[in-house]
Amino acid sequence: MKSSTLPARVLAVTLTSGATACGALLLTALPASAHVHADPSSTAAGGYSVVAFRVPNESDTSATTSVRVSLPTDHPFSYVATRPVPGWVATVTEGALPRPVEADGVTLTQAPLSVTWTAQPGAAGIGVGQFEEFEVNVGPLPDAGTRVVLPAVQTYADGEVANWTDVAAPGAAEPEHPAPEFTTTAAAGDEHDVHGATEAAATSAEGAGADPVARWLAGGGLVLGLAALVLVLVRRRA
Repeated sequence: MKSSTLPARVLAVTLTSGATACGALLLTALPASAHVHADPSSTAAGGYSVVAFRVPNESDTSATTSVRVSLPTDHPFSYVATRPVPGWVATVTEGALPRPVEADGVTLTQAPLSVTWTAQPGAAGIGVGQFEEFEVNVGPLPDAGTRVVLPAVQTYADGEVANWTDVAAPGAAEPEHPAPEFTTTAAAGDEHDVHGATEAAATSAEGAGADPVARWLAGGGLVLGLAALVLVLVRRRA
């Protein structure tokens, strides 16, 4: 009597081919996401957040020696502090705002405008095939649903400059050199802002084109999960 299960050899080849194809897809997707990212520890409006900037070196011949991040001026941070990174010097530049901004009943005319990390003389910087993380503590964060855009400029030892400053319009695909950004959310207990903040975060994600790595990882996980399920069923029926 013939069994309806797949022969073990055919199944093994099928699973191996699926895993190999999935890996190839993931490797293909990775370069598209190799840009400067901003990862906030918190996005709650009115609070403070440690924002980590992950900076990969995309040059094949030169090290990264400087990274400058511009801070918002339409909803400025009144507090900015940097975390020390061995081999780097961090400089917070303050200056006049383009126009006065009302914040908590106070009119601000000056605020921190940028943070620059510079490799110390003799330091290696961010070498070829490496990345570094730079952290800055900022706050208070603006109202829930605010898109916080943090353009970055990456400078290499050979003089090459990468401008991570492109901002996607709502609903548009991720630009070639996207600026790091995140969207604030409602503070705990501030329920009336939750709906608006959620919609704004969704719009921001669509505008960024949705991280291709996340999409490929999700698809790859589904393929491998289905393959594992088939293997279990075959073994049970064997």
